[in-house]
Amino acid sequence: MAAGDVDSGGTEALDRPLPEGVRRRVVALVADAFGGLTVTELPPQLRQYARFTPTRRAKFAGNAMAAAVETEPLFRQRIGARLRETHTELAEAIEGGSPPAAADPVDVAALAFVLRPAGWVKLVEAAGEEAQRADAERAGEEAERELRRLREELTQARAAARTEAERTRAELEAARKEADGLHRKLRSALSDVKRGEAALRKAEAELESVRSAAAAQAATVDGEARRLRSRLAEAESALEASRRAAREGRSVEDMRVRLLLDTVLDAAQGLRRELALPPAFSRPADTVDAVEPGKMTPKDIARRALSETDPALLDQLLALPQAHLVVDGYNVTKTGYPTMPLEKQRLRLLGGLAVLAAQTGAEMTCVFDGAELAAPVLLAPPRGVRVLFSKPGVTADELIRQLVRAEPPGRPVVVVSTDREVADGVAKVGARPVASALLLRRLART
Repeated sequence: MAAGDVDSGGTEALDRPLPEGVRRRVVALVADAFGGLTVTELPPQLRQYARFTPTRRAKFAGNAMAAAVETEPLFRQRIGARLRETHTELAEAIEGGSPPAAADPVDVAALAFVLRPAGWVKLVEAAGEEAQRADAERAGEEAERELRRLREELTQARAAARTEAERTRAELEAARKEADGLHRKLRSALSDVKRGEAALRKAEAELESVRSAAAAQAATVDGEARRLRSRLAEAESALEASRRAAREGRSVEDMRVRLLLDTVLDAAQGLRRELALPPAFSRPADTVDAVEPGKMTPKDIARRALSETDPALLDQLLALPQAHLVVDGYNVTKTGYPTMPLEKQRLRLLGGLAVLAAQTGAEMTCVFDGAELAAPVLLAPPRGVRVLFSKPGVTADELIRQLVRAEPPGRPVVVVSTDREVADGVAKVGARPVASALLLRRLART
């Protein structure tokens, strides 16, 4: 049906949907006029919104109110009566067929849609066209503004690009200058290295000549020493002959021997002064192997007095000055309590070592094999105990040997492990191996 035609009932009707702007205005007008009607005057589908505010009514019942205005003539008439009261002048002008030129076309179309005066379809269509023109104008203005904004952004981007290019060229030039400086420094350093190598070769040659001179001098000193030892042997022979003559009572020979002896003694003193021999501080007793006070090591702890599984042996070892106890963790736990989970094994052993560290004051390190771990261990080491896990590809035995080699020679280091390979290895580098059972018996006493 074309706009302005009448339907089978003799009334005008729209041949296209109501423009969206007109529809929103109709919903707003109906929502405002809604409150002036009683519940019984409302269509059944709108009664539940009677207590809503106009804003909430337009939000939640907009479609229902638009449909009711379209399909419920009585409801539309009641809303029209309310609008005649609130928009008297505009309503009278629309019903008179001469709406004001200054009025909003959307308001005119919305009131015409509700009041339904003669020619209301044309008013609605005119409002729709006007709204479309306004939307087109707004869209054009927005497009123009967006175009201006994009042009400004393009100009700014070009300026920023130029600035960045200039900055990059400046940085490149600075980098080139710096590279030239580094090349010059490198050439200078290479020249210094060459001069250093030449000086080193000269110093090595001088050192070799000094060594040769020292070797020649040493050979000369050795020859002189052999000559003096020969003279000393001759003097000793003469002395022995003089002693024999003295025993035989030959007085003349005594005098000759005494003269020879004095000569030999004077020659020996002159030889000592010539060789600048230092006084002899070594004594035969110094060559006897024994343990001096304050120099005792773990290997010097008596083994016959205590059993290898006696806890008192471990107490004696830890009582040495600056003793360090290194424990093969899983070797001890799997010897003492193999049925427990690995986590509980570690906690039980570390708890006992913490008590032992507090009692003895010795340094303690507990080593676990990292290959046994399915994930990283969240473990807070107890006070006085260092806890280490071997890295991937490194066994706990290798880590223990590294710890022992890291200690200075002479420090008492005790390694707890039943593994014979570990025990033999640490014993070769000066540590004292003890069995895991010894540590377990000692921890059982804490």
